[in-house]
Amino acid sequence: MALLDLIGISKAYESQKIVTQVDFSLHAYERVAIIGKNGGGKSTLMKIVHGTLEADEGRRIVQKNLKVGMLDQTPKFKENINVKEAIEEELSELKNALVRYEAILIELETAQEHDVLLREQSELATYLDIHDAWNLDEKVEQVLQEFDLKQFEYYDVNALSGGEQRRVTLAGLILKKPDILLLDEPTNHLDVYMVEFLEKMILNAKFTLLFISHDRYFIDAIATRTIEIDDEKIRSFEGGYENYLTCKEQLMLSLQKQHDTLLKYLKGEEEWLRRGVKARLKRNEGRKQRVMDLRMEAKKNPSQVRKLKLELEREKHNFNGEKIINKQKMLFEMHAINKKLGDKLLIKDFTTRILQKDCIAIVGKNGAGKSTLLKILLGQLAIDSGKLQVGDFKIGYFDQQRVMLDDNKNLIETFCPNGGDRVDVKGKNMHVYGYLKNFLFPKEDINKKIGVLSGGEKNRVALALLFTQEVDCLILDEPTNDLDIPTINILEEYIQSFAGAVIFVSHDRYFVDKMAKKLYVFKGEGIIEESYQNYSEYLDIEKEIRELEILENEEAVKASEPKSQKTKEPSALKLSYKEQKAYETLPSQIDMLEAEIKEIQRCLENPECYQKLGLTTLSHSLEEKEKALEPLIEELLSIEEKMEMIQRE
Repeated sequence: MALLDLIGISKAYESQKIVTQVDFSLHAYERVAIIGKNGGGKSTLMKIVHGTLEADEGRRIVQKNLKVGMLDQTPKFKENINVKEAIEEELSELKNALVRYEAILIELETAQEHDVLLREQSELATYLDIHDAWNLDEKVEQVLQEFDLKQFEYYDVNALSGGEQRRVTLAGLILKKPDILLLDEPTNHLDVYMVEFLEKMILNAKFTLLFISHDRYFIDAIATRTIEIDDEKIRSFEGGYENYLTCKEQLMLSLQKQHDTLLKYLKGEEEWLRRGVKARLKRNEGRKQRVMDLRMEAKKNPSQVRKLKLELEREKHNFNGEKIINKQKMLFEMHAINKKLGDKLLIKDFTTRILQKDCIAIVGKNGAGKSTLLKILLGQLAIDSGKLQVGDFKIGYFDQQRVMLDDNKNLIETFCPNGGDRVDVKGKNMHVYGYLKNFLFPKEDINKKIGVLSGGEKNRVALALLFTQEVDCLILDEPTNDLDIPTINILEEYIQSFAGAVIFVSHDRYFVDKMAKKLYVFKGEGIIEESYQNYSEYLDIEKEIRELEILENEEAVKASEPKSQKTKEPSALKLSYKEQKAYETLPSQIDMLEAEIKEIQRCLENPECYQKLGLTTLSHSLEEKEKALEPLIEELLSIEEKMEMIQRE
């Protein structure tokens, strides 16, 4: 049964139809991604689901007492409230339930009639289980750390930037865990480490989720289903972005030639995925197995852990390209440059060269200094010390403020400031409409003022304008923000065909993996690592190194600790109520599933059995049961590990 249904929904703004007679259902624990062109109806559909926008026609049916929470693009908070209070205010209902649950435990010790109290306790336990609310204080602390809000914990939330306020709202929402969670571009203003944390939170807490995102890795990691709004209709595809591409390509092949351009993008995207991501995953398998093996041996041989750490560090900086420094024009040369802003050291002793065909991604945590490096390259900021040499060349710059656009001009005036209706692009003279069609602008938008366009449409105009310029180097600051996936595909194609250097800041892992040939990774405290590693692979290795360091430190502490101290104090660590319940029920669930799997496997070995029940049906059933078994075993092992730690302490 669906939690929410939209039946025969239609919506238009003046003469522009957005969706016409569409149906949509959202079931418990589904995580549905909405994709489509900017202005195509993604946010409209989400607002109709939320109930804050009424459809012109059709019905919205929601199960009784269901709570739907939505991430606002422009959050609103009470006056005189700090960051921590703003998050905790969202959790007041859950905290009251937890307080009442603990009060019942005390009451049960002296009460003569237990039935009513036990019934209330059971209802509260179920409620707290569903919302994963047994250790809220720990989770608030964790989310403050992971979303880089700890430094603002006691600041007035209304004094923060728009991006920081969105992180506060997102933190409260994911901890509150409404029955249905709606997220519109949740990864905007998050760095890759925050995105990874968000993915874990969503997957571990079993959300029912509807979300809009241009982050293709995020969609692939999170979505159980992908819906596309196109031509006023909704199409549904099982799984995430990769499966959407496969299904969409098959659909495009069966349609008319007008879809050739989109089909070309889809084929290119699929080819890159097969070549890049699959190869990376295959390479990682061996390394991850080595990590797992060494973890098992760490107690016997700690030196092996140090050896693997060194191997991983070398792999992270391994150069797998072709050195052609002498054949290429040098654009920038930096030697031991340093830069501080206030008391914060952002760049420390950084030495590098940027050549005419380099494609460099500047990545790292928010606030680490990435935009500062861009401003130095653009000549907007001076270095404090070191040597910076800049060649003779032209720069094209794309910034998030879109300073090159004038809201009072229309598209024709923007692209043809000296009159006429034609532009020169890569040596070709084109009609403005013909060129803008490549950036998904319909003919009727030609006379629209820039000021009436959406943020995503303005970004498309700014990028289209940038690619009409004759430059030797493109510098792009978060170019994929506010863009839809079709426009990002266009941007990628233009970058790949650009003959000069490209330097860009981005948190979009998919975009970085696809475009960058080199990384400048801002590590904090001024340290910048230069790497030729694929970014996702770099992040995987970095994560493994962190895990090994934790393991090494734990073993070092254990080795140095006197035996008498190890059992001196009782452990502060304990199983939560949820973990205790899981520990009691998981073994029987696992035994039952394992027995069912063995039964299916026996049937698959017996022709009489599998001919009677059907090979396809049995194979699907086996796959589903094996998928269901794995997380149960992982959960039980995790609880048993925690119990071992409790006993050791």
